[in-house]
Amino acid sequence: MSNTHTTNESLIPNKPFQLMRDFVAVTPINSSDLVMVVHPSVPAKNLQEFIALAKAKPGALNYASSGPGTPYHMAGELFKAMTGTDIVHVPHKSSGEARNSVLGGHVQMMFDAVPTMSENVRAGQVRALGTTGTKRSDVLPDVPTLAEAGVPGYEAPIWLGLMAPAGTPKPIIDKLNTEIAAIMRRPDIQKSWAAQGAEPQFMTPEQFDAYLRKDIEKWNYVVKMSGAKAE
Repeated sequence: MSNTHTTNESLIPNKPFQLMRDFVAVTPINSSDLVMVVHPSVPAKNLQEFIALAKAKPGALNYASSGPGTPYHMAGELFKAMTGTDIVHVPHKSSGEARNSVLGGHVQMMFDAVPTMSENVRAGQVRALGTTGTKRSDVLPDVPTLAEAGVPGYEAPIWLGLMAPAGTPKPIIDKLNTEIAAIMRRPDIQKSWAAQGAEPQFMTPEQFDAYLRKDIEKWNYVVKMSGAKAE
């Protein structure tokens, strides 16, 4: 499972299942950051200037995503909700199509995966204003997090984890958690993930359960504030 599942709890309330009722948390696996980038034609040189520009021109700026309900879309809606800005969502059929729109200057801004967009940042094809994790990305260490650049509390990583069917015996959940954590501690696994901008996440089943519930609460707030829809 991934953060798409927690956002879908808010975006698609009439699903045939409920995540926290029908499944039980086992363990997170890894997480990676997104980076907020703008086309060089945007006059804002940093995040604070971008927020000021967006507030001065409500509805004039837009941001691309790979489609409604995707992490790229929801990162944008969270940004809008936390900054009180009015930025128009421009959904695309894929992340590659959205990326090309920003690189070509047809759309001003987007949230994209750090490893994918980092080369464009280094080449000056886009300007990075912040990353979405709680600490700076090792791939783009000179780019501040959005939280430190001016949006305190902002966090919107992409993460992966495991859940099991509700009713799975606790000893099995604990055994899975322990064995998977041992695999994630292997140096070759961590080296491979680091090259992709991802890092392992270690939590007990109880901690992961609390993390999931907090994530669902966050997206409930964002959907309520933005009226975002999955389609």
